[in-house]
Amino acid sequence: MHLARPRPAGWGMVRFGIELVPTSSAKDMAELAVLAERYGFDTVWVTDHYNNRSTYQTLALIAAQTERIELGPGVSNPYLRHPAILASEVASLDEISGGRAMLGLGPGDKMTFDSLGVERKRPLTALREAVSIIRALLRGEVVSFEGRMFSVAGAVLRFKPVREVPIYIGAQGPKMLALAGEIGDGVLVNASHPRDFEFAIQHIREGAEKAGKSLSDVDVVAYTAFSIDEDPTKAFKAARKVVAFIVAGCPPSVLERHGIGVEEASQISSFLTKGDFKSAFKSVSEQMVEEFSITGTPAECLSKVEELLAKGVTHVVVGSPIGPKIDKALKLFSDEIISRLRG
Repeated sequence: MHLARPRPAGWGMVRFGIELVPTSSAKDMAELAVLAERYGFDTVWVTDHYNNRSTYQTLALIAAQTERIELGPGVSNPYLRHPAILASEVASLDEISGGRAMLGLGPGDKMTFDSLGVERKRPLTALREAVSIIRALLRGEVVSFEGRMFSVAGAVLRFKPVREVPIYIGAQGPKMLALAGEIGDGVLVNASHPRDFEFAIQHIREGAEKAGKSLSDVDVVAYTAFSIDEDPTKAFKAARKVVAFIVAGCPPSVLERHGIGVEEASQISSFLTKGDFKSAFKSVSEQMVEEFSITGTPAECLSKVEELLAKGVTHVVVGSPIGPKIDKALKLFSDEIISRLRG
């Protein structure tokens, strides 16, 4: 399925988004989204974790207070929210926002599932089946489906969706990246380094071609850890808190690709598990920050964003921490990166 609007193609059409983590009130999140819209950002993504404020209620408030910016969860998963519930949620958000909703969908994270006692089975199958059910419901169909992970019998939305909302698949591993290219309108690649996109894009392309599409039909999103400030030391200190969690959760194959030792990552993971955040953050090296985030002065960040675009990225999302002070970081990004890349 292709979106009604054309996909960005090339640097001149690159889109920019912001990731918001609702650790503070929905009102605070809406104020940041309004700023992002004012500063020229195209999308806003709200993380979906049970231990933060409600994602969809936060998105509804953002929708009510913005006019142009597209918005969606980054990302929901079909294990904690049944595909039919997700279809209802995103169709409602699309209605509230006047056709600006997106659905970020992924396999979820092990730490969350472990804390809730939820088993994550067959993630590739789960995502494929979930997308099939969601798309059919968004088309207004009465859906009967018998799958390996999900089954519905005569499910239907009792209101008419505005449209078939674009679905973005969160992916990192080769099989999920290929699936995302095949069934997604976009791919949220949780990475910040050009090396990761050399790896990711070949698999996304394979999946797209399997579905009779080309890579240009897929919005390739760099879902980055970002920290921008005129003072590079402040930017680094903000970034390493986030990078600690990224490194701790990386599989050995990803660590190897970035030249990070498994023992180094295990030590950080051990500190985090014990709640010794100070030691964990101090254990994050400059190399780790360089490999797993886009961090530095505006000029340094611009150069790194340009490298991603050169690899085929069409959409850059600035994710946590964004910068030592979020409002200032958004303004810097707008003035020094968006304005320069859009001429």
